[in-house]
Amino acid sequence: MRCWDPRIEEMSKEDLQKMQYKLLKSLVYRLYSFSPFYHDRMKKQNVHPDDIRELSDVKKLPFMFKRDLRDNYPDKIFTASQEELVRYHVSSGTTGKPTVVAYTQNDLNTWTTSLARGLTSIGLGRGDVIQVSYGYGLFTGGLGMHYGAERIGATVLPTSVGNTERQIELMQDLGATAIACTPSYLLHIGEVAEKMGVNIKTDTKLRTGILGAEPWTDGMRIRIQDWLGIRAYDIYGTSELSGPMFTECAEQKGFHVWSDIALVEVIDPKTEEPLEPGEKGELTITILQKEALPMIRYRIGDISSMTDEVCACGRTHPRIQRITGRVDDMLIIRGINVFPSQIEYALMGIPEVGQHFQIVVERTGALDDMLVRVELNKESFSDKITDLMQIRSKVEHRIKNALNVAVAVELVEPGSLPRFEGKSKKVIDKRSL
Repeated sequence: MRCWDPRIEEMSKEDLQKMQYKLLKSLVYRLYSFSPFYHDRMKKQNVHPDDIRELSDVKKLPFMFKRDLRDNYPDKIFTASQEELVRYHVSSGTTGKPTVVAYTQNDLNTWTTSLARGLTSIGLGRGDVIQVSYGYGLFTGGLGMHYGAERIGATVLPTSVGNTERQIELMQDLGATAIACTPSYLLHIGEVAEKMGVNIKTDTKLRTGILGAEPWTDGMRIRIQDWLGIRAYDIYGTSELSGPMFTECAEQKGFHVWSDIALVEVIDPKTEEPLEPGEKGELTITILQKEALPMIRYRIGDISSMTDEVCACGRTHPRIQRITGRVDDMLIIRGINVFPSQIEYALMGIPEVGQHFQIVVERTGALDDMLVRVELNKESFSDKITDLMQIRSKVEHRIKNALNVAVAVELVEPGSLPRFEGKSKKVIDKRSL
């Protein structure tokens, strides 16, 4: 399979490590000198840039967490001036505050280059029509994939999310050969197409899916490939790192993480010690060339393992395997990150609501549905249907504003939800993952 940049993608491991060390050393010096946040964090850790004498010394550096972004909202960690910034993206936060990510032009170029390499590795390029059915706007997925697709010379069909019948018509009429979206939405597209009398396998030119933004299994991959007649590839990234950045190659055996862009560690989430290749742990990523919002040893919370073996495609960069879980309680509903703490934050601002709630997640057809069961307090519980409807409408509105996704709400009487000794179990996930 051809490379976007063979000089980098097929570079020897020794040269890659030398490149990583130089980039890491430069990043650490820059942040120690010019970032109050990182300077203070390194001083507290009792580490100086001079202590980074080899690549493995990255473990001496302090971790960064998502709460750091929240605590320094909106821009206290930025290391580029307002005049240097060319874009913001914003994702939902865990306690009401969003995560704001800023980009310089070089940041966008690096992000786009990463995706250009990945898209090329799965065989896309000039002559392809890539239908981007990720959300556009504050979410990073749509625009990230859009610019990556344009960089490789493909034609972009920016359909975003929704209006599914129209998407299927455009897929046919404009000859889309690839689609980028969540796996559940692609399954939904397949179901709607069948109702329209359209067979994706025989009535369209679609042959490739770039699917991500939510967990999915190899079992779902097989179902998608067999049913729709395409090759389905996983894509990985988070808004904090830039957005979707790393894809599988044609071998479908892990995400290639470009060593000149990111330094990946897999650590034991309890001991915080690095793990050996092949061992599962928490992904921790340092973005080596980020200008506006640098990330050193960012603990993403995703569980995976890493291999440093040369891929059968010839690329020498390490690969991380399919994400198998989270170290926290985050849910992903239709591509949106949802934390129970967000729901709690929204509910606790409603005086009629009690102290207990429960989240039930199910898969209806191809799409995920979430029900939030909410206890009312004794004063607000009523037999009057109109009163309950007003409260439910208020709760639905508050939760939708907090999550950016609509959910069903069921109001229940005080004391009816389960109580637990120790840690409560607020989430019942009935999806077969």
